[in-house]
Amino acid sequence: MSGFILGEKSIQSQTFDDTGVRVPTTFIKTNPCYFISMKWPDNHKYFSMKLGYGQTKNINKSVRGEINKAGIKTPLRFLKEIRLEKFADKVKKIEEDKKLGLEIGGIKIFVGNEVNPTIFFKKGDLVTVSGTSKGKGFQGVVKRHHFKGGPRTHGESHSERAPGSIGMTTTPGRVFKGKRMAGRMGKDRVTVKNLKVIDVSADGITVKGLIPGYKSNVVEVRS
Repeated sequence: MSGFILGEKSIQSQTFDDTGVRVPTTFIKTNPCYFISMKWPDNHKYFSMKLGYGQTKNINKSVRGEINKAGIKTPLRFLKEIRLEKFADKVKKIEEDKKLGLEIGGIKIFVGNEVNPTIFFKKGDLVTVSGTSKGKGFQGVVKRHHFKGGPRTHGESHSERAPGSIGMTTTPGRVFKGKRMAGRMGKDRVTVKNLKVIDVSADGITVKGLIPGYKSNVVEVRS
């Protein structure tokens, strides 16, 4: 069964599995998460669902209008659209009592409903978590690309962590685009696959292992 939900990285801890082995865990807080809207190929040329997560005080008027249209009273902070083309065989559009929704693995969910992790996920499932990694600022080639660096002895004074020559011969006579050099590091979209679900509750999911980003970072969980 396919499942989709938004949450935020919360407490990193550890626990013992059924065999007594100690494993690292991360709790992903998923409350509140709502199903806001959907798009399908007939009208929008692609198939997707939009989820909203996190309660806030101040939101833009356009966002408030979209949330109100879905019949949601909670002002949501983060909105995320999830493309569903590759899940087209498992997800289909439904309409009941003039309400639009999706049927995912036999489970029906309609626009405006709160997404509860217990309906999509269970203990032992494998999930994929995507988020934004921690930003590390401007870094050199040793830290950013794991360069070995220069010699540490024989009179070396200032080039120990330098990248070395980047030039080429007369042909082509330029530096190719994509050359590994110093620059901004981190703050990228990172996806971790096959994380085992340790526990599921009404307000969150506990997975085995670590997920990208800092605490309170918004993440996307898919099965």
